[in-house]
Amino acid sequence: MGRDNDSYQQAFILVGFSDRPQLEVILFAFVLVFYILALVGNSAIIFLSIMDTRLHTPMYFFLGNLSFLDLCFTTSIAPQLLWNLWGPEKTITYQGCVAQLYIYMVLGSTECVLLAVMSYDRYVAVCRPLHYTVVMHPHLCLQLVIVSWFCGFLNSFVMCPQTMQLSRCGRHKVDHFLCEMPALIAMSCEDTMLVEAFAFVLGVALLLVPLSLILISYGMISATVLRIKSAAGCKKAFNTCSSHLTVVSLFYGTIIYMYLQPANSYSQDQGKFLTLFYTIVTPSVNPLIYTLRNKDVKGAMRKLLKGEKEDREA
Repeated sequence: MGRDNDSYQQAFILVGFSDRPQLEVILFAFVLVFYILALVGNSAIIFLSIMDTRLHTPMYFFLGNLSFLDLCFTTSIAPQLLWNLWGPEKTITYQGCVAQLYIYMVLGSTECVLLAVMSYDRYVAVCRPLHYTVVMHPHLCLQLVIVSWFCGFLNSFVMCPQTMQLSRCGRHKVDHFLCEMPALIAMSCEDTMLVEAFAFVLGVALLLVPLSLILISYGMISATVLRIKSAAGCKKAFNTCSSHLTVVSLFYGTIIYMYLQPANSYSQDQGKFLTLFYTIVTPSVNPLIYTLRNKDVKGAMRKLLKGEKEDREA
């Protein structure tokens, strides 16, 4: 299989919506606002989960890790995207493209598994509350996070080399905002069936399997909640799970659509907007989803703000 190796080291041109400058201005403002929200919201959750001892529980340990993932995930995309939307140059170096592809695939894949881990934590909290502290001990929580990261690195180090080695016959215009795998596969000039097959198998392993485990966990949780007679108990269980289920729906819905379809049916414009959604919007709204109904996090925030106010008055 021939390789145009001499052209690999050339910069890629990220086309995006360069033919629609007015839309690029709107997108710049949109991305900037949501990126700032993602930075502030996720940093706040990480800080609170470390500083407030009441949040030193498995649930907030996983939430802190998810916020760290979201923070890194959106940061691996947004700065380069803002630079390209603002200026006339729409290029990214070959090395930058490779780094972007590796980093965001590691983080995205890790988040897929971590969301399944978090559903197991909620299953134990609702269905086995008396054994929660015994089952979800710190050593197991750390092991589950390590497994999540291992799966993310494994997926990235399998798929990224396969994607970047595809021959492009001198093509360097990526019809996207970033170096995303479906867009890079779509611009190849050779048969991509083997790479697509690898992507599909790993997509099933890292998307459908964790999603199935999440659905099983929530099926068991629902059965348990239906047996709870007190309204207060039902409300507590609902509040425990509703935020996570909302995040799962937002994240998995777009990711599955993006990665479990053939490259020849890949819609460029639709793919661009979906990519903006799960790389920029979702990481920025996750902190809001997890804190709006969370009394512990809101209490920690009030305690922190109250302490700062008292320090200023003193």
